[in-house]
Amino acid sequence: MDIYAAIDLKNGKCVRLVQGDPNQETIYSESPAVMAERWEEVGVDWIHVVNLDGALGDPDKSAKNVDALQLILDRVSTPVQFGGGLRTPNDIDRTLSMGVSRVVIGSMAADRPRQMLDILGQFGPEQVALGLDVKDGKVATNGWRKLAETDAGKLVKQIHTAGLAHVIHTDISRDGMLTGVNLEDSIALAQAGLNPVGDKPPFKVIVSGGVADINDVKRVKTAENQGLEGLIIGKALYTGAVDLAEAMQIAHG
Repeated sequence: MDIYAAIDLKNGKCVRLVQGDPNQETIYSESPAVMAERWEEVGVDWIHVVNLDGALGDPDKSAKNVDALQLILDRVSTPVQFGGGLRTPNDIDRTLSMGVSRVVIGSMAADRPRQMLDILGQFGPEQVALGLDVKDGKVATNGWRKLAETDAGKLVKQIHTAGLAHVIHTDISRDGMLTGVNLEDSIALAQAGLNPVGDKPPFKVIVSGGVADINDVKRVKTAENQGLEGLIIGKALYTGAVDLAEAMQIAHG
């Protein structure tokens, strides 16, 4: 199982929000690249970077976050997964050209699922993950400010036909709350992904949102064989509720 250390970018800084609310912001570092180096030193598998301003549609602040992303890429060799505000194939191409290993597509996939099929065909399933930010079974878009009519399960099944390999399942109600991951829903989603579609291989789920303590890492690890491939840890790392080295030891055990 892989561990992803989350770095959320807002106005060029490393922050954490509560349930995606930009009015509930805590700044943890003025230098996201330094935080990335810190997690790399511990040996984290992936660094998960989110452009919050891109997701919220603020182009000026989003540009600062892209600069911060480039600094991260310049200073670490750990693979970087990046999402937030990627709305077109050109956005994806530009981001991958910077050195990002995998992009996360959320709003565009919910709003234009057929285009997501084309994008998977263009860039490949290892470089494009589906970001499912879910509230009450519906997919949230545009920085979690809108709920699409799209049912999360139906959206995944549709996109799976194009060879989807990676799905990030985030329970919005738990994100930044330190209340524990929604393992049950993540497993239910992953179970659907274990069934191949035609000649397309199964997809696996990365669990996100609400990690409270090291017990959440143990819970996800125990359920790894049910279609889970990783866990994103954010606020729990910054508050010290989870020790990254211990989490890595459990994940790789």
